[in-house]
Amino acid sequence: MGWSEMIQTLFGSTPQEPDLLERLKAGIQKTRSGLMDRLEDALAGRKEIDAELLEDLEYTLITADIGVRTTEEILERIRQRVDRRQSADADAVKNLIREHLLEVLQASERPLPRVSQPPAVVMVVGVNGSGKTTTIGKLAHRFETEGRSVLMCAADTFRAAAIEQLQVWGERTGTEVIRQKAGADPSAVVFDALQAARARKVDYVIVDTAGRLHTKDNLMAELEKMRRTAARVVPEAPHEVLLVLDATTGQNGLEQARRFTETSGVTGIVLTKLDGTAKGGVVVAIARELNLPIRYIGVGEKIDDLLPFEPEDFIASIFAK
Repeated sequence: MGWSEMIQTLFGSTPQEPDLLERLKAGIQKTRSGLMDRLEDALAGRKEIDAELLEDLEYTLITADIGVRTTEEILERIRQRVDRRQSADADAVKNLIREHLLEVLQASERPLPRVSQPPAVVMVVGVNGSGKTTTIGKLAHRFETEGRSVLMCAADTFRAAAIEQLQVWGERTGTEVIRQKAGADPSAVVFDALQAARARKVDYVIVDTAGRLHTKDNLMAELEKMRRTAARVVPEAPHEVLLVLDATTGQNGLEQARRFTETSGVTGIVLTKLDGTAKGGVVVAIARELNLPIRYIGVGEKIDDLLPFEPEDFIASIFAK
């Protein structure tokens, strides 16, 4: 079975849901029409590739947030075709763009670590407002639909509201939340959650963390301490550190992401609100600039609108007829 029929999880592969591709297509409709309509417009009726067409293509790719470096590489490839007098009709150009985008996404892919002995520990980091707590709720739901047991850990103890919010998601998904009072030591909450998970043989622990960037040094030291605490209770934990980014912030999100990845050992990205932007090309820019895999994408408000990310499916959905 190929990737397209299976979803990789920390515990091995599970069959893919049947309607996943349709949901993906619907979820990235804005990006798809934005990019494809503009490409069609740029290429319509052109018999040859000239400076004007290259400029139009550059504008199209940059405004889709694909990123400057990737855009420049694509234009260079098109120029090389022209220099070699290879066919450079609309279909050839579209195929070339498609292939290059797929290559960039595949280059940043990393296999998931295999967890033989539960619990698998997933730390979730990101700026407040990026959809972090919602993502944790949806992630818990996804793991539970895979037949796994889940504990949530409320380690964003700086904000009482964050603990409450996680509690609400716990109730919605029927998941227990391990919490202490606001202001408690986040690492102590992580310790409690992992001890409980081990005792009860729970499969997944999802840890919510504080998302404040302005006290960056304290925050990053705090995340580091939580990682060390996790590893003391569960060797090799955390197995994944997922950074939640809001796709609608586009290139600004990249700067945020860089700061988090430098200090908190991020292993993968969750891109939320991808349905709300025509600039979904930012998926490519993020993978390229950070050299990190996109693990999940959020394509809607519903509880099951967090989809596992798979480069081939994503690119196929954008370029689908």
